[in-house]
Amino acid sequence: MWARFILISLAGLGCACAQEGWWMKEPIRWVQTNLRQTDAGLDAVRTANQLADMRANVLLEGMGGIAAYYPTTTPFHYASPQLGQGRDMFGDVLREAHARKIRVVGRFDFSKTSKAVFDAHPEWFFRQASGQPVIYNGLYSTCINGGYYRGHVMKILTEALEKYDVDGLFFNMFGNQSRDYSGRNVGLCHCDACRRLYREKFNKDIPAMPDDDYRRFMFTSSREVAAAIGDLIRAKRPRAGYFNYIQEYTDGIMSESNTAIARPLPLWPYSASDQVNRARNSQPGKMSINLNMQFVDFWWRFATVPREEIALRSWQSMAHGGALTFEMNGTFEQQDRQALETAKPIFRWAAAHEQYYAGQTSAARVLLLGAPSGTGRAHSAEPYRGLFRLLSEEHIPFAVSDNMDWLWKREFDLVVASEWAPAGLKEYVENGGQVLLASAAKPDFDVFPIVRTDSDVKGYVRVRDHAALPSLKDTDLLMLNGPFTTLAASGPHMLTLIPPSMIGPPEFVHIDMKDTDTPALAMRKMGKGTVAWIPWNLGGMYYLHSLPAHAGLFRDLMDRLLPRRQLRTNAHPLVEMTVMRQGSRTLLHLINLSGHSQTAYHAPVPMGAIQIRLAGSFRTGETVRTPGGMAIRVNQGYSEFTVFPLTDYELVVLE
Repeated sequence: MWARFILISLAGLGCACAQEGWWMKEPIRWVQTNLRQTDAGLDAVRTANQLADMRANVLLEGMGGIAAYYPTTTPFHYASPQLGQGRDMFGDVLREAHARKIRVVGRFDFSKTSKAVFDAHPEWFFRQASGQPVIYNGLYSTCINGGYYRGHVMKILTEALEKYDVDGLFFNMFGNQSRDYSGRNVGLCHCDACRRLYREKFNKDIPAMPDDDYRRFMFTSSREVAAAIGDLIRAKRPRAGYFNYIQEYTDGIMSESNTAIARPLPLWPYSASDQVNRARNSQPGKMSINLNMQFVDFWWRFATVPREEIALRSWQSMAHGGALTFEMNGTFEQQDRQALETAKPIFRWAAAHEQYYAGQTSAARVLLLGAPSGTGRAHSAEPYRGLFRLLSEEHIPFAVSDNMDWLWKREFDLVVASEWAPAGLKEYVENGGQVLLASAAKPDFDVFPIVRTDSDVKGYVRVRDHAALPSLKDTDLLMLNGPFTTLAASGPHMLTLIPPSMIGPPEFVHIDMKDTDTPALAMRKMGKGTVAWIPWNLGGMYYLHSLPAHAGLFRDLMDRLLPRRQLRTNAHPLVEMTVMRQGSRTLLHLINLSGHSQTAYHAPVPMGAIQIRLAGSFRTGETVRTPGGMAIRVNQGYSEFTVFPLTDYELVVLE
């Protein structure tokens, strides 16, 4: 029997929206032209025509902050030197875009401003521990707790909102930044306002390095300003959307799929899926705008990432119910046009089939918990990403949430958790839910007594019951590396711990190996449900090493906890699938990730004859990317059909 997982939402925190905005009702094809101040002389008609030709319907355009692209009269807010006397670039673009039914979201960046403002109001600005300001290319960093953000910004925005009928506002670099664009660590702000507020709240001085208290302090500070900005936007332009890189008080959750050369490997080919899935299911009443960043890194903004990476992110965003996006630095006149020319046909195809890309919600019956932000608790991405990969490669449709507060009642067959297992899971299990814990971290509810946790165990896991774990029929030992928690759980156990033993010289390898009865997998009934606890880092190990034994263990546990899976298929593990609802329709998205290899993205390998068995009784089905009908056979509550061929992406519409 499917368990009910009832979660109550705080998603609308601080939102005074009277009705659902355009960002939730319309299919979104969003282009950001990340303008330089030297682009202030752009041709508005040409830009609008280029957007229309691409079939974009939302433009994120530079408006103000560091440089205004309109003739501002607000003190301490300066127009771009290249704007020209009497020119109103933003107003011209707004007019031409609206004439072509393209919405315009104005972009502001209040994180930095000019020396003239600093000279007039030094108390508004970020101060390093030494007392020195943070200066980058002649611009001075402001502080979220200073008078600029807390007061003067509202004057700038009031002028802009009263002057222009914008469809929304977006805010870049919101809050205090601890590093500049070159990666230099500037530390924590020690301005008078920060020092006073921090002492009032915590009765101590600002630390040298960010700790849990400081992270909470910055979280609260940025949300206070975010709430005030949201109130102003809704008072001046009630139909305009509010977009930011935070969840609270906004209408849309902004994120980025981007790259950086210093980022540790492996690459994360599920970047867009991860960002959009998490945003849409953590805050279902808000739209996910995951910006598809075209450049390699800050130093090389005019060099693009591979074409296939741009395409993959695009399909992933749409497949999880988010906006189709594309970001470029400067205007359409790009010096490396590969990314732009890749995005154009995808935008045009999405426009031709836009009826399928609005109002999608996840129909997944498995929930993966991601660590929440703003709690002060630090979590590694590796365990979560490994579980994300395992679920995707097993073709188990799943939703991601970083909170326990949902807008509506949801039913889940299984909840999977790594380092964050909140207390609310106890009630879910007791009411009949299934939970898989895959971490040495203690959950926030009692499952088994803990004897101890060892931070670094380089040993093995012994398979004790091959009949219960058929994918491991040729495997007796699984690699174990990392933290391990010893549980006081009664046996017999399917998996047990083998502690570290000698590794050399070859003549001595593991000759002192000793088996134990310490469980490496423990299961127990709790009320009407079941908890399975793998007290070691299965997800992190799979993320880093991709060992088939770890995947086999996960597969067999899924079959045990989910005997009636939502979807079965013979598809290659690198075919990502999502199951979405859209009114009376069910939409099955298939994304071909086979072109990803190490640091490269190549054209995906075409695949054919993908057999699918999906829970539900459907009468009709058709493929959209490669147009055609499908024969559907209903068998024991499942609909069986075949998708052929799959190139880069396919959409199956079922009714």
